[in-house]
Amino acid sequence: MSAATVRPKAGAGAGAGTGAGAPPPRTPAERRRVLGLDRGAWFLLAPALLPILVLSAGPLLYAISLAFTDAHTGRTATTRFVGVDNFADLRLDSLFWESFRIGLVWAVCVTALQLLLALGLALLLNQNLRFRWLARTLALVPWAMPEVVVGIMWRLVYHQDAGILNKTLRQLGVLSGTSGNIDWLTHLSWALPAVILVGVWAGMPQTTVVLLAGLQNVPRELAEAAQLDGAGVWRRFASVTRPALKPVAVAITALNFIWNFNSFGLVYVLTQGGPGGQTRLPMLFAYEEAFKYGQFGYAAAMGVVMIAVVAVLLTLFLRKRLKEDAA
Repeated sequence: MSAATVRPKAGAGAGAGTGAGAPPPRTPAERRRVLGLDRGAWFLLAPALLPILVLSAGPLLYAISLAFTDAHTGRTATTRFVGVDNFADLRLDSLFWESFRIGLVWAVCVTALQLLLALGLALLLNQNLRFRWLARTLALVPWAMPEVVVGIMWRLVYHQDAGILNKTLRQLGVLSGTSGNIDWLTHLSWALPAVILVGVWAGMPQTTVVLLAGLQNVPRELAEAAQLDGAGVWRRFASVTRPALKPVAVAITALNFIWNFNSFGLVYVLTQGGPGGQTRLPMLFAYEEAFKYGQFGYAAAMGVVMIAVVAVLLTLFLRKRLKEDAA
């Protein structure tokens, strides 16, 4: 028998299961060893995984199960399994789908403006400017403020009579006298744009920090080489900065869309969904259905639909970006 046909014994050789061209591990213990997983690793991960399971996965599964019942308030109320009745009713609920449309408009506008403005601010803060440390600190102020405080502060800014916005517009001659003051948060046409502006201001800092971290990882040699080749500022950004920053931008955009679509506290403090439902986001609608009207099963069905739609939109968005990167 030739040497080429002799099969090595199991376990022979120091690197028999790990070298190039070696057969894959056959037993579960060998697979865990190759992947670096053992009981000790899971023991160390448990303190981080347990809160996620208890505070996130548990309530999510409970909400999904609640969506198939008629759970409602009442000391003697009994909960019955109703199947997909809540989803059938939800399909015909025009008020919910109108709030869903408003939520998508809110989430897309806030996310897009956050990305554009944060990118400009990150590019500015990445320059070698005087007092750059102070500018970076001040840029984080909105992020450090609770949503309730932000909402109260902007309600004062938008106040019809004493707000600084109307006062500034009067001084610029845009508004004429106090009779021309705009009540921004109760005006049917201006309420949603006013709330979007607050959402952009409040959420821009974290996007700026992430993009600034991505800019600092862009190799300076590439930008310097492009500058020596005669590339202008825009050409250097398009050829060097943008490709290197794209993975970070895609990740923070996806996270921002989730956060913005699920917004509740900021809009609730500003308008409570008014005027006339013009700023009633789907989270506000579900909150009212559950805690104002006591229809917990129906509100849970709304939450399940929102989760499913957001998951589909994010999957399509990320798949498109991955295909562009692969091309």
